[in-house]
Amino acid sequence: MAEVIARIKSYGKNFEILVDLDKALAFKKTGQGAMSNILSVPTIFHDVKKGLRVSDADLKSAFATADALKISERIIKEGEVQLPADYRAKMREARFKQIIDFLSITCVDPRTGSPHPAARIESALKQAGVKIDENKSVDEQVGPILKTIQKILPIRIETKRLAIKVPAIYTGKVYGLLKEFIIKEEWLADGSLSCAIELPAASQSTFFDKLNGITHGAAITQELKG
Repeated sequence: MAEVIARIKSYGKNFEILVDLDKALAFKKTGQGAMSNILSVPTIFHDVKKGLRVSDADLKSAFATADALKISERIIKEGEVQLPADYRAKMREARFKQIIDFLSITCVDPRTGSPHPAARIESALKQAGVKIDENKSVDEQVGPILKTIQKILPIRIETKRLAIKVPAIYTGKVYGLLKEFIIKEEWLADGSLSCAIELPAASQSTFFDKLNGITHGAAITQELKG
């Protein structure tokens, strides 16, 4: 069991707890797990390393309760769980591989229309000195990364444009799926939605699965050329 410190700052004071790393990260992500199993000791500290415990008065002032388990939930959810250097390195390496996979699947060489091999993309990333943030998703990082490696490697995301018409009965449920891809939309008199979208070609199959799952196949789609 790897023990680490989780902390939050409130009213100008530090509040720290000692937690199991994996269980704390799982709780932060899902909200699931018994706090009694996550905490190494059921105590709130100002400084774990110095053993400086927080008084009940300070706890009530900052959190409106002195219940260590309830406070610990807030510290993990809203605060910072310290990650050991080797753990961060593993996360960064995993995110690096995810970005390579994403680019090799979704991007092409604009000169040939063919995808780049993963090894070529990895080489370009390293040559460009791209910095990977293990705390950000692939989607959050891929835009700036693509602009950086385009100086070294001719590469662009292969996209598809689609015209979609959604019956009025499904527009409320399906709009959340469509909105990030919409380039033009028109709401028709009968309440149905007609729109044009642009999305990564590699995401097309997954997109159709979700669209058909929501509309039960009632949405009309057509690929747009040019």
